[in-house]
Amino acid sequence: MRHFLSTADWSREELAGLLDLAADLKADPIRDTLRGKSIALMFLNPSMRTRTSFDLGMQQLGGIAIVLQPGKDAWGVEFEPGAVMEGEAEEHIAEVAGVLSRYCDLIGIRAFPKFLDWSKDREDGVIRSLAQHASVPVINMETIVHPCQEMALMQTLRERLGEVRNRKFVLTWTWHPRPLNTAVANSALLIASKFGMDVTLLCPEEAYRLDPQFEEAAQRFAAQSGGSYRLTHDIEEAYTGADVVYAKSWGALPFYGRPEEEWALRSKYRHFMVDEEKMALTNDGLFSHCLPLRRNVKATDGVMDADYCVALDEAENRLHVQKAVMMRLLDA
Repeated sequence: MRHFLSTADWSREELAGLLDLAADLKADPIRDTLRGKSIALMFLNPSMRTRTSFDLGMQQLGGIAIVLQPGKDAWGVEFEPGAVMEGEAEEHIAEVAGVLSRYCDLIGIRAFPKFLDWSKDREDGVIRSLAQHASVPVINMETIVHPCQEMALMQTLRERLGEVRNRKFVLTWTWHPRPLNTAVANSALLIASKFGMDVTLLCPEEAYRLDPQFEEAAQRFAAQSGGSYRLTHDIEEAYTGADVVYAKSWGALPFYGRPEEEWALRSKYRHFMVDEEKMALTNDGLFSHCLPLRRNVKATDGVMDADYCVALDEAENRLHVQKAVMMRLLDA
């Protein structure tokens, strides 16, 4: 049995195989491959694209999806081992995972970090606790990484660019009024470096660097795949000659859990918003974002409405790559 917790756990060849299957599913979407199979989708946080694409994807393959929102339409869940459960949670993940494993063939979970202590959140304890207690494959629907999102991104880039090796991929921090999860940014580094792209991380200053476990993984994957990895704080240098600009906002990890303090830092960098002038520096580059996106905050209307914006393609491809993941985990 295998889980889909992070693309870091899968080889480039395995991921490419998933993308090939996703392309086949995009061409021929309605099948009975998973008839009689089911997936439990646990959402501890809001979702639009993830919930819709997993639910619809399982239906298109002939199976059934059950959506659960612990703490809302299902009992609250405790994930800590050895916890004395005197708080609000009514069930421990040991029982939840055990029961759902007996009902369903797959379990997906979305569980954002709690924004209290990064030294703890960086261990990704919630999904790892679920995977430890489950006896069926577990799929990460976003925790501190978002592997399904990054797979949809890579499918989109392969569709538009063909061979992506040594294409310049810029992951740029962009403005947002609140410090957000680093999951999509972490994942973008992993997938672009795994596929041999020349990756540039653009952020305003050192405080906005990503966790070393992801930057170091990107350096390692780039070395293995024939790509490269570099960091810059220079907007013009980063955008110049870029084949892909991928935008995401995230919080400064040194201020993790202290948004009021971080605001004094963040407020200086509104000019990192993606606009037409920056995109004009690229090599007729593509632009994308995981969505949702605040227009004229993260990126201008002009960028979002341009022919080079592939954010909707990426969102559509969530459906196809997730169907491929479900099929592969069930050996279908």
